[in-house]
Amino acid sequence: MAKQDYYSVLGVERGADDAAIKRAFRQQAMRYHPDKNPGDSAAEQKFKDVNEAYDVLKDGQKRAAYDRFGHAAFENGGMGNGHTRGFDFGGGGGFADIFDEMFGDFMGGGRRSRRQSARGADQRYNLEISLEEAFNGAKASVRVPSSVACEACNGSGAEPGTSPVNCPGCGGSGKIRAQQSFFTVERTCPQCGGQGQIIRDPCKACGGNGRVRKDRTLQVTIPPGVEDGTRIRLSGEGEAGMRGAGPGDLYIFLSIKQHRFFQRDGADLFCEAPIPMTRAALGGAIEVPTIDGAKAKINVPAGTQSGARFRLRGKGMSVLRSERVGDMYVEVSVETPRNLNKEQKKLLEQFEEAGGGAEYTHPESQGFFDKVREFLGGEKE
Repeated sequence: MAKQDYYSVLGVERGADDAAIKRAFRQQAMRYHPDKNPGDSAAEQKFKDVNEAYDVLKDGQKRAAYDRFGHAAFENGGMGNGHTRGFDFGGGGGFADIFDEMFGDFMGGGRRSRRQSARGADQRYNLEISLEEAFNGAKASVRVPSSVACEACNGSGAEPGTSPVNCPGCGGSGKIRAQQSFFTVERTCPQCGGQGQIIRDPCKACGGNGRVRKDRTLQVTIPPGVEDGTRIRLSGEGEAGMRGAGPGDLYIFLSIKQHRFFQRDGADLFCEAPIPMTRAALGGAIEVPTIDGAKAKINVPAGTQSGARFRLRGKGMSVLRSERVGDMYVEVSVETPRNLNKEQKKLLEQFEEAGGGAEYTHPESQGFFDKVREFLGGEKE
């Protein structure tokens, strides 16, 4: 199958300048890079074609030869084979390294050093707190199993009195370069694993890792207003890095215990309070607990029905990083008396007989049953 024109591969005109060719290559390489298209053989082939085209067009001599002779300029031993064979897309070199070299500064400052990339792992700790602690804020002590820097070797991994030496395989860079066709391929040094140094005499306490397992006790400050699922980050309190590399971070994930009185909805609290039938009928005051450990008084008007809701402003939850406080809502349920003695039953019977008509004392139930009778074809009483 005839090879596609290199200018068409990059999507530029034949008269395009070097800057336009470089810009087009960046766009195409980012689009078809194997890391962005895992398992896509078509994208992988396209990426190879883009690199092949750019390798020719970025070079003045190769481009002049291509403009004059086309693909024949690189066939049969002409100026070298333009094919890009022998690259490994599986990681640890190949096009990934070429891509880093090409886009390192463009993507934000070049590649990180091997020692930086070896920082310790982040850790997670689940902490359960009460609703009162979420309201007031708190200080908690947590015990975290972790890896810490070895005290014997001060995290270097080398036996005390000795020190790591530069790797003879890479000269201390952690990378090995190899020439493949027109490309210089950079791979991780297999001898030192990219560290740039090797340890000839490992520390006996840590086996050369530079870290040991140890439980640590840390103090955590919980701010007022946290919610279920809030994450607190403790920078540098995660796993220690290998051989003196920086530590990771520790993330505290909060969960809030169920409260016996309150249900929470954001900054607001909800509470249900049962009240006696007589209090609901005659009216009066009731006291309810608040999240700050105090009490609040609610005046219940005469004739209050189940489901009536009362709002207490500023008695809800603290709001994280704010001076604002939510509200508290108290919903009352009227309790029907049970286990009545003879005198109580007699008084209730007298109350029913002395009533001025059900439509005055029990308007909702009377209205409901009137509608039922009408529905069934009867007449209102």
